[in-house]
Amino acid sequence: MIVEVDMPSMLSMFALLLIPIGVFIYLGIGLVRETIFSALRMTVQLLLVGLYLKYIFVLNNGWVNLLWVVVMMVAANVSILGKAGLKRRLFFWRSLTGVATSTLVVSGWFILVAIRPEPFYDARYMIPIIGMILGNCQRSNVLSLERFYSGIRKNEQEFITYLMLGATLREAVFPYLRTSIKGCVNPSISTMATMGIVSLPGMMTGQILGGAMPMAAIKYQVGIMLCIFTAMVIAAIVNILLSLPVAFDDHQRLRLDVFQ
Repeated sequence: MIVEVDMPSMLSMFALLLIPIGVFIYLGIGLVRETIFSALRMTVQLLLVGLYLKYIFVLNNGWVNLLWVVVMMVAANVSILGKAGLKRRLFFWRSLTGVATSTLVVSGWFILVAIRPEPFYDARYMIPIIGMILGNCQRSNVLSLERFYSGIRKNEQEFITYLMLGATLREAVFPYLRTSIKGCVNPSISTMATMGIVSLPGMMTGQILGGAMPMAAIKYQVGIMLCIFTAMVIAAIVNILLSLPVAFDDHQRLRLDVFQ
């Protein structure tokens, strides 16, 4: 039996925001407005998504499910480029290709090979699984793209030295690629290493609260974490490599007009 969260309970959870807001005011950080706006936006967005998903789950049409996945990918891609500080008009399709490739390949493997629901496009499995993988790919892409291009920008003389010594563009960017990939996957490696001891992950907790047996929920959580980690690495590498032809000019110099 699921314990429903009523309106007074929701208001009590919003009351918790008074603690960080009080800290921000005391320290003069100036994040009060952004915090309140983000919390309200999150609530409205999730309520709207809840209404959409209610009908999507009832309809359970493969084409409708696919359309929703496309909407999620486009929204994630716009957010990635915005937070990475890169111009959307230059990188949009390349970044979307990287996000879609990693998400669909890994989630397709999990759905079609590992769990095999009937039908395979069942919205109860397809949309939450792709959403979890996509959400984590979004965070990894923001970190990897931002660190990659900021690293080259801050060490421009070092980068140019590599080129003058005869390195190709891919050889010259390799140290920055390695640093950016390492930086974006380290938090996930740490999370996996402490999962179950330090924290109970969201998917597992949600299934247990929904009435699933703990061992069944654990198997799903292990599978989804492996898929998320693989998709993060694929997305980060593919996005950076696809962005190279746009980000550098004919003389292999980083174009400053690619940044917002």
